[in-house]
Amino acid sequence: MTSKGIHHVTAIAGSARRNLDFYTATLGLRLVKKTVNFDDPGTYHLYFGDDAGRPGSILTFFPWEHADEGRAGVGETQETAFRIPEASIGYWTGRLIARGLAPELPEKRFGASVIGFKDPDGMRLALVGVPGIDAEPAWTGGEVPAEHAIRGLHSVTLLLKEAGPTAAILTDVFGFAETGREGTRIRFTAAGAEDGRIGTIVDIREAGGFLSGRQGRGSVHHIAFRAADDAAQAEMVERLTAHHGARVTGQRDRNYFRSVYFREPGGVLFEIATDDPGFAVDEAPESLGEALKLPAQYEAHRAEIEATLPAVA
Repeated sequence: MTSKGIHHVTAIAGSARRNLDFYTATLGLRLVKKTVNFDDPGTYHLYFGDDAGRPGSILTFFPWEHADEGRAGVGETQETAFRIPEASIGYWTGRLIARGLAPELPEKRFGASVIGFKDPDGMRLALVGVPGIDAEPAWTGGEVPAEHAIRGLHSVTLLLKEAGPTAAILTDVFGFAETGREGTRIRFTAAGAEDGRIGTIVDIREAGGFLSGRQGRGSVHHIAFRAADDAAQAEMVERLTAHHGARVTGQRDRNYFRSVYFREPGGVLFEIATDDPGFAVDEAPESLGEALKLPAQYEAHRAEIEATLPAVA
C-alpha cells in the first residue's frame, strides 16, 4: 500500500481578514478557494496553496471570529512546515522580522535549516530550506519574489503520548517508512519521495505524561492524506478497519475532493482525501479564489450566507 503523502492541513483561525492577509501578503501563498465550512456555512473555509492548488501545497482554515485560543499539547499537531529554497533562509528571517513576527533562530533538523515562528493566531509554523527546488512551481502573484516563494508543504509534526500505534498506520496504510531519528523526533517519509514531491514527511515526537492539547484558535483541526481516487481510498479504509480497528466515517463529497475521516490512536483527526477533481472544477485556473463558491445545498441561501460572513478583501 502506497500513498502520495499529505493532501492538506486544516486549522482553526480567528479573524478571517487577518488570516487572509497573513497567508497571502506575508507568506505569499495563493488563495485558491474561498468557500464555507460545509458543516457550518456561517463561517468561511479558506484554502491557501501554490499556483494551481496542488495536493501537498494546501493549508486551509476555518476562521471562527470569536474562537477561544487553543492549547498546545499531547494528541495534536505541533507544527506545520513549508518548503523554501535552501538559499532563502536569510530572506525569510528578515521578512518575518520586518512583518513584526519573532522567528526563532535557525536550527538544523536532519541536516536542513529550519526557521520556527507563529502566525497571528498562535499556530506554530516552520520554513525548511530544501536544496534543488528552485525550479519547482510556486505562486508568484503576491509580494514574495519567485526565487524565495514557498514550494508546498514540507511536513507536519505530531506530539503524541507514544509513537508506535500511529507509526503503524503511517507505514501500513499510507505507505510511509521510518527514515530517521533525531532527539525526540522520529521521521516518516512517503514512499517515492526521492522524486522531490511536496508534503511527504510526518515527524512524531513522543511526550508521554505531558498535558493534553485543547483545540481552538491556532490549532490544527485535521491532517488529510492523499488517495489517487475512490478505489485507492476504499483500499486504505479496508486496511484501517481490518488491520487497525479504526472507525472510519462514510465518504463525504467536499466538491474539490472526496473525504473520509478517522481518529488515529494518538488522538489526531486524520482524513483521506482524493486528488480528484481538484480546485479548478468550478473556477478557471487563472481566477482561483476570486469568487465565493458554495456547495449546491447552500446555493439557494447565498444571500443570507453572504450577509452573515465577515467582509474580506
